[in-house]
Amino acid sequence: MLQFYYNPRSPMARRVWRGLLEKDIPFEPVLMNLNGDQFQPDYLEINPFHHVPVIVDDGFRMVESIAILEYLETKYPHPPLLPKETQALATVRMVQMVSTNELVPKVLPLILENQNSPSFLEAKQQVEKILEFFADNLKNNSYFGGDNLSLADIIAGTDISFLPYLGINFSSYPNLNNWFQRLTQRPSWQKTELSAEEFEQFRRVLMIMRKRKIKP
Repeated sequence: MLQFYYNPRSPMARRVWRGLLEKDIPFEPVLMNLNGDQFQPDYLEINPFHHVPVIVDDGFRMVESIAILEYLETKYPHPPLLPKETQALATVRMVQMVSTNELVPKVLPLILENQNSPSFLEAKQQVEKILEFFADNLKNNSYFGGDNLSLADIIAGTDISFLPYLGINFSSYPNLNNWFQRLTQRPSWQKTELSAEEFEQFRRVLMIMRKRKIKP
């Protein structure tokens, strides 16, 4: 059976967790506490970069959440999480890359910095630009790939899920707000989403890691 190494606070792990649930793939969860267990020799043999998530599928190891989701899509194609139409597929690829490369680096300052600090205000401005970009590309579709959930929805939806806890809502973008509410109603989201208390715990862990100069 596929093994899934994860910590529920990790947004990258939740991306893969949701992909596994949406595809109804049986898996054995292996909880990593990230209290030093990620540096133990047994785990470093699996992932020398000491991060989560990792999957091991019939002896085949994969790290990095996007690569894992692409692998799962190829090996377990039903239900599909990538559209067939060229422009829809291109939109899905683009959104997941914008979320990873543009949004994620800006979420950390929002979580860690004082709300009056220049770095916080700069990050918030950039996040608003990204949300506008998402809304423009979502258009009137239910999901970024059209009528059906896609990898872009899993990735971007997971990445923006912290924003309401940080005082950033989606009310200025009605289509994006409806999209996010649609995601939160899915069983995979309800099973894996952080509560407000869990988010604060995640924030404290990140602050400790920053003080110790540990890469998240």
